[in-house]
Order: sequence, then structure tokens, then C-alpha cells
Amino acid sequence: GPVTVTHPDITRYFMTVEEASELVIQASGLSKGGEIFVLDMGEPIKILNIAKRMISLAGKDPCFSTKDISPNNILIEYTGLRPGEKMYEELFIENSSFPTSHPQINKCDEISINIDEIETVFKKCLSLVYASLLFQ
Repeated sequence: GPVTVTHPDITRYFMTVEEASELVIQASGLSKGGEIFVLDMGEPIKILNIAKRMISLAGKDPCFSTKDISPNNILIEYTGLRPGEKMYEELFIENSSFPTSHPQINKCDEISINIDEIETVFKKCLSLVYASLLFQ
């Protein structure tokens, strides 16, 4: 120990490689080109619960204070969120998904930007960067 957890309430989704691989292959069969699919990953899990379970599986007890540390305990420390890290994962920009013929695969109806528009904006940004470098 100690085992570090960013925050007691932080959650994440988990899938096995086998589950994810199977659903990705299934989604590729549903694709007509350019769609965005979201896999059903079940319910998000608290990272704290995973830490506690790992400690228990090691035959130890979790503790949250250095005062409680003993040979049978492992300390769980909170490190805090890093810049930009979220408490939970957002699967959609706008909650706009709808079912497909597969019960564990949803299709998103997200707003998209044309690649030509992206290229135009990127070129403008690049020219501004070059111009600022010339005037330094």
C-alpha cells in the first residue's frame, strides 16, 4: 500500500476485452459507413469499490487513516482529480442515441462537422500561429 484513488465518488465503465471485441465486430456488421455506435457497458462502477475489493481479495482490510494501519490493513489514499479529469464518463455529447437491431449496441445521432469545414478552421489556426511567430 497505499492504494490511491482519485476521489471517493469517481466512477468508470468496465468491460472485458472479449465483450468489447465481440460488440465491436457486431457493430461493424450493422455499419453502413460513418455511423457512431455506443456499446452497452452496463452500469458504471465506483473506483473506491474496486480498490476495497482488491484489498479484500489480498486478504487484507481497507483503512482510510494512517492511525489505523496495521499488518492486516492497507491504506486507501485520495489523490484528487487531475486537471480535466471528470467524476464520471459521458458517453454522448447530447443524449441522443437510439437502439439498433442488437440489444447492446446503440447508434448515436450526434452533430457532426464536415471534414472540409474542419480543414478550413485548422488552416486558419495554423496561419495565425505562423503569423504570431513572425512578429515575435
